[in-house]
Amino acid sequence: MAEPDSGRPLVRRDSDRGIATITLDSEHNRNALSARLRTELAAELAAAMADDGVRAVVLTGAGRVFCAGADLKEVGEQLAGKEPDPAAPGMAEIFSAIMEAPKPVVARLNGTARAGGLGLVAAADIAIAPEETEFAFSEVRIGVVPAMISIPVSVRMTDRAMTRYFLTGEVFGAREAAASGLLTEAVPAGELDAATDAVLDGLRAAAPGALTGAKALLGADGAEERGKAFARMAELSARYFASEEAAEGRAAFFEKRKPKWVL
Repeated sequence: MAEPDSGRPLVRRDSDRGIATITLDSEHNRNALSARLRTELAAELAAAMADDGVRAVVLTGAGRVFCAGADLKEVGEQLAGKEPDPAAPGMAEIFSAIMEAPKPVVARLNGTARAGGLGLVAAADIAIAPEETEFAFSEVRIGVVPAMISIPVSVRMTDRAMTRYFLTGEVFGAREAAASGLLTEAVPAGELDAATDAVLDGLRAAAPGALTGAKALLGADGAEERGKAFARMAELSARYFASEEAAEGRAAFFEKRKPKWVL
C-alpha cells in the first residue's frame, strides 16, 4: 500500500454520546508505531481526556491490522544515523498515557496485533477482539526482546502464557489471548460491534466522577514505579535494537526470508 499524504493525519478522533473513538489510520505500514503516529496518538488521547463531554475512549485501527508494533524501517534509519524526532513521545509515554488515563480506554481490535501493538492491547482497561484475530510477541524472531511491552502485558497475562509466547514468538489466537488475560473477550466477528456497545453502554451509565475513581482503584496509582520500570526497559530495548542480531532480523523481515539463526 502506498504511503499516505504527508498532510493526512495518521490518527483520527470522532465522538458519539460521550465516547471518543481514536483510530490508528496508517495502513501503509500496518498502523506501526512510528514517531509521527505516536505524536498524533498522544495528542488525541490528551484531547479526549481533557474533553468534559467524553466519558471513555475506544482505541481501534483502520484496515486489517490493529497495530504491527514498532516501525522497523524508521528504527533502521535512526540506527543508521538519522536523527529521531525529539518531540515524539516514546513507547513508555504512550502506554503510560493509556494506563494512567483518568477515563477508561477500550481496545476494539479490528485485526492482527503484533509486538508493540500488544502493548496497546494490554495497556487498555478493556480489550475485545474477533475470534479470528491473531497475536504474536514477535520480537525474539527479529533479534530483540519485548522489553517495553512487558510492563503492561505482565499486568494482564498469566505467567505461564507470557513465558511461552515471549520465548517462542509463536502466533496465538484470540481465544488463547482471552484465556491468558490479555483480552477481556473474544467474540465472533459479527458480534464485535454488539460486544463493544454493551461495554460502552455500561460506561455511559456510570457517574463520571465515580468512573474516574474506580479506574484509580484498579492501578492508576502505580505510575511512579512504572515510570522507573519503563526507564530500565527503554535501556534494555535500545541495546537489543542496536545489536547484530536485530540488524539481521530487520534485514530478513524486509527481504521476506528467514533470519540466519533459524535451524
